[in-house]
This record gives sequence, structure tokens and C-alpha cells, in this order.
Amino acid sequence: MSEHIGVYPGTFDPITYGHLNLVERAAGLVDRLIIGVAVNEHKNSLFSLEDRLAMTEEAVHKFRTKSVIIVKPLIDTLLVNFAKENNAEVIFRGLRAVSDFEYEFKMCVMNRRLEESIETVFLMASEKHQFVSSVFVKEICKLGGDISTMVSPEIAAKMIARYKELGELK
Repeated sequence: MSEHIGVYPGTFDPITYGHLNLVERAAGLVDRLIIGVAVNEHKNSLFSLEDRLAMTEEAVHKFRTKSVIIVKPLIDTLLVNFAKENNAEVIFRGLRAVSDFEYEFKMCVMNRRLEESIETVFLMASEKHQFVSSVFVKEICKLGGDISTMVSPEIAAKMIARYKELGELK
């Protein structure tokens, strides 16, 4: 019996409780889950790739008791190529709202055109985390709001420190 491997890609800048909810659920559907921490030149990242890899490693540690979870950088390659290189047969994507669906649907169709052997599985965000996004978390933090229900205390502390370092904390 072969091992079922899935990929959950994202920039994770920062990794939120919403991301972690999807990690836990996706890990329950495969034998091995690879979290691809991506570089996206169209997004202005708060944290370096190295910082995001480390924060993601730390955040998913508690799920490793149930599943094999590996965190890897996803740089300068197509997602389907990353999935093939890691012997993955499924890509997991989270959906929060209808607006996510349109973008994700287009990506799914294009990925399927590039590599038809890899399936995309959409997981709906949990009700509790439906409107949590890294963009919102960063904006709320930067403006001095409470992000304790959106990210772990460790991530919140790192965000506050980073905004202080940049001189952008209000």
C-alpha cells in the first residue's frame, strides 16, 4: 500500500489559527503532509522566508504526534512541480468566502492542465476562522489591535517585535 502525500502551500506570513485548522484537517486525510512555505513577489512579506519557515515549524509541532508533517520552502517553481517532486497526489487549499473560490478555482483548473495526476482538495475554513487572513492580522497588529484569537502568543510577540523593529507599530 503506497503512502498518500499531500501539499498545503501558502506564504504563511504569519501562520494563523485558520491555517493551523486546515493543517490539522488536511493531515488527517493523508499519511504525510508537506507544508510548502512560498515566496510570493506580489506580496509584501512582513517576515523573511527563513522566519516564516521557523514559525511554521514551531506552530505545527503539536500536530506531528498524529501525522507526519514536513515544512519546506516553495521557491521558484510551479506548485504542481513542487507537488510532483515530493510525490504528492493532492494539493490542499483553504476557502474562506466566495471571493476565494473564484481565484482558487482558476488556479485549480490551471494546475490540472499542467499536471492532471494531481488533485486539488478544497477545505472550507472553520466557522471560527472564516474571516481570518494574514493580511487582516498584520493590519490589526500594526494598528495596535488584539490578535490573540487569530495567532498564537508566540507569533503575536514576533509580529509586535517586527513592527517595532520597522518603526511601524501604532
